Order: sequence, then C-alpha cells, then structure tokens
Amino acid sequence: MKAAIYYRRGDLEVIEYKNVPEPELKAGEVLVRVRACGVNHLDIYTREGSHGVKAPLPHIGGLEPSGEIAALGPGVYDRNIGERVLIGAFTSDGSCEYCLAGHDNLCANRKIVGVQVDGGFAEYVKVPASACIRLPDTVSFVEASAIPAAFGTAWHMLNFRAQVKPGEWVLVLAVGSGVGSAAVQVAKVLGAKVIATSSSDDKLEMATHWGADAVINYSKQPNFQHEVRRITNGRMVDVVFEHVGQMTWKASVASLRPTGRLVTCGGSSGRWGETDIWGVFWQQLTLMGSNGCTHREFYQVLQLYAQGKFKAVIDRTFPLSELGHAQKHLIERKQFGKVVVVPE
Repeated sequence: MKAAIYYRRGDLEVIEYKNVPEPELKAGEVLVRVRACGVNHLDIYTREGSHGVKAPLPHIGGLEPSGEIAALGPGVYDRNIGERVLIGAFTSDGSCEYCLAGHDNLCANRKIVGVQVDGGFAEYVKVPASACIRLPDTVSFVEASAIPAAFGTAWHMLNFRAQVKPGEWVLVLAVGSGVGSAAVQVAKVLGAKVIATSSSDDKLEMATHWGADAVINYSKQPNFQHEVRRITNGRMVDVVFEHVGQMTWKASVASLRPTGRLVTCGGSSGRWGETDIWGVFWQQLTLMGSNGCTHREFYQVLQLYAQGKFKAVIDRTFPLSELGHAQKHLIERKQFGKVVVVPE
C-alpha cells in the first residue's frame, strides 16, 4: 500500500510517500481502507518530536481516518466488510478506573491513532474493531474526517467541561483553526452568544458567516479584553475557549466576568501562561483543561451532525502524496477550518 511515512523525526522533508507492507491483523482488529484523513497540529508535533510527543519509528501519522472496512481479524463478528466507519482518534482498554467512570478519553492505557500507533496517512490502517464508529450514509468521508478533533473536542470543552448555558457569552480564540471554527457552531447550538478572535480580517469575516455575533482582530488589539468589555457593555464573558496558549493567555483570563470559566485544549503558542492569581480567587474564576472527547460524545456529535445541527468547515483537501504541503498550509496558518488529505 502507499503511505506517507517517516523514519526519523524532523522537518517536512522527512516525509516519504512510498510503498510499504499492508498491516497484518491480530485478534479483535479490522483493516480499514482509508478514504480521507484530517490533518492536525498533533500530526506536526508527532513528526517533529516536539511538544513532548515521541512516536515509535518508522511512523505513519494521521489521527482522523474514515473509510470502509476491508478485512476482519480473528474474533471480529460485529462488523461487516464494506461498512462505512469513522475511526475514533484513540483506543481505550474499557477496564481502567477512568473508562469505568465514563471518561475513556483519559484511559490509563489510551493509545492515540497516528501517535502511539500508525494512523490514517496511508491507503489502509488497522485498528481495534471497538475504535470504529458506524458512519451515517448522509455524511461523506471528507466531512467525517473533519469531525473528531474539531467538533468532538469543542463539544467536550463547551458542553461537558464548561457547561455552557443559553444566553451566556463565549469568547472563541483562533477561530480560523479546525477546533475554533467548530467551537462557534457548538456554542451557538448550546444557545450562547459568540465573540470570535483571529489575527486575520478575512477569517473574522468567515467567522461571522458561521454564526459569530462579534469579532476581534487580536493582531491589532493584543489586549483584547478591552474590546470584550466594549462588546459586552462591561459584563465580560462567561466562558473563554482557549487553545492558543502563552500569547493570548493573560488577556483571555482578563476577559472573564466574575465566576467565569476558561477551558483550554492546547497551547500552540507556548505552554506557560501568565496568570493573576489574586484575580482568580477574588473573582472566583475557574481554569480547566480538556482532553479530546469520549467515544460516547463522538456518537452524540455524529448524531447532531446527521441532524444538520453542525456543518464541517473544510478549508481544502490535498492528495495524500502532498501531505507535506498540507502540513505546511497548517503551519503557515492559511486555513479556515479543516484540512483533509485523500488517498489517490
């Protein structure tokens, strides 16, 4: 099969598009013919070996594959050849204390597809049958591969962690990203009013199209909490949706009203954020982390998507052979929404 593989960590040049052996199935596994796979910053960190991510080598990345089941391993009886599936971005053991409590996204033995094990930047990928989610016929493969890391993450952050209520104000950082553009839609479905931020006026115009009630260009207003105050008539926001990190952290915390909640799933600009601790306790603020989403939430998101509540924001697709160009597109922050690769 063809795959985008690398044998050492490094820059884009380490990616090789070449023939490699098809995966051999073990008990409980299925082979999926990949029809599409989302591209994420985690794929970039994995290739670079940066941000503390160390994948086994040689390695095939890609944590959002979708496609059709092509073969069944020993002991798999509840799946069918040709079945359309989306692969959940991780595998879990189903038996640790976190899984038993319904938090399989925190499984003690979790393995992220495309990080700890080979992923979907290939014509075929093998995964445990339990990691496959049946895909509604109304959802295309490209759409499906734009859902997990964007809508799944945003749904977990805003619905489960921050518990956004109707009428609340939500500030979404870096709206041009896949998760940022999804967060606008999730917040609106939950009944919130949304302020979107970006360093690009073009992306802010797109954010308005997708439902943002107000926008802020933080390249022009780095202390954007003052603009938040103006937009909300001094009230400030109930929830900040963070994933930029160090560059925006101080202003993000300062944008919260008393009893406000900040929820974060990343730190692309750096992992250390300056925080006024007195402000946190004086205003009873809540700062919380969020890690992916559970498999149950994947099903919820897919159901909402099939009902037309969400719509995938696809920036563009690249052929798998041009994975390097797709990752470069992400690195240069040219996208609005998701970038997806498609095997030729």
